[in-house]
Amino acid sequence: MKSSLIIVLSSLLLSLTVEANPPLETAKSEYREIPLEHLLDGVVEAVHQGTLSAQIQGQVLEIMFDVDDFVEKDSIVIRLRDTEQQAALVKARAELSTATARLNEAEKEKKRIAAVFKKGSISGSELDQANASLEEAIGRHKAAVAGLWQAQEQLEYTWIKAPFSGIVTQRHIEVGDTANPGQRLISGLSLDELRVSVNVPQSLIPTIRKRGKARINLPDKKIVEATSLTIFPYAQSGSNTFKVRLGLPQDITGLFPGMFIKTTFLIGKQKHLLIPQQTVVFRGEVTGTYVVTPNGKISFRYIRLGHKTEDGMISILAGLSPGEQVALDPVAAGTRLKRQIKENNGG
Repeated sequence: MKSSLIIVLSSLLLSLTVEANPPLETAKSEYREIPLEHLLDGVVEAVHQGTLSAQIQGQVLEIMFDVDDFVEKDSIVIRLRDTEQQAALVKARAELSTATARLNEAEKEKKRIAAVFKKGSISGSELDQANASLEEAIGRHKAAVAGLWQAQEQLEYTWIKAPFSGIVTQRHIEVGDTANPGQRLISGLSLDELRVSVNVPQSLIPTIRKRGKARINLPDKKIVEATSLTIFPYAQSGSNTFKVRLGLPQDITGLFPGMFIKTTFLIGKQKHLLIPQQTVVFRGEVTGTYVVTPNGKISFRYIRLGHKTEDGMISILAGLSPGEQVALDPVAAGTRLKRQIKENNGG
């Protein structure tokens, strides 16, 4: 009776032990073919940026915006003195009015002479003279119209307008200064559309031209595909690098011109030993994972990491062999390892 009770208690204790230590879920390290990428630094820049310059000479009367101000497209940024331009416009309108009147008079005279000529009352030379007068009036009218357009354009040159919506980055002139044709007045850029500029070594250019794929690593750890890839057709002197521009999606936030950012270019494919990222443990400067043997023994293995993949895997450069099982729950594996060490030490 006593021996039977001992057997029952032993079986119950074994059952409780098995339930308290269920098998750890594991993943097998295995080789997979993943994209081979090259990491390079890039600089964020605005697609639309530029400097407004004067088209005519004139004194600066007013500067509507200052550095860091936001400017809507077609807003007047700088206004030049327009006294001469306004006078020229009035003169051009008067000349057009006179030319129009002369044209109307010449048309009427041509019709009158033509009617009289049909009756045979006048010679053909008079009709020819009427036609010549009409052609001259038409020419003067066209010249007057062109003069009015030119005067209007010269007046509009006194209103320096923003070609796109954006931020003022620099002022090059002050109120009261005289602006000369071609002189820089104000600089700005737009935040609506950004891109990344990268200097790529010439050895990578043939492969990048062939594959045409690149990714941009955002500050918030997200990775986005470049919407476009433009390779300059010439190398930069002194560095033998090619400038490559990567397009950014328009819904990206948190990026500003001048920021440094990491980019990756697809240059091929390569087999790597992979394990799930969740199995990796970081302890200060030590990186490792919990390896589980077929008989359930656990050990902590130091490893050296490579690149992460988009599907949650990470490549292992050293420390693991193909086929080894790693614990998917490092916390549970760590607790189990402490218990295992205690039991081995007779604790």
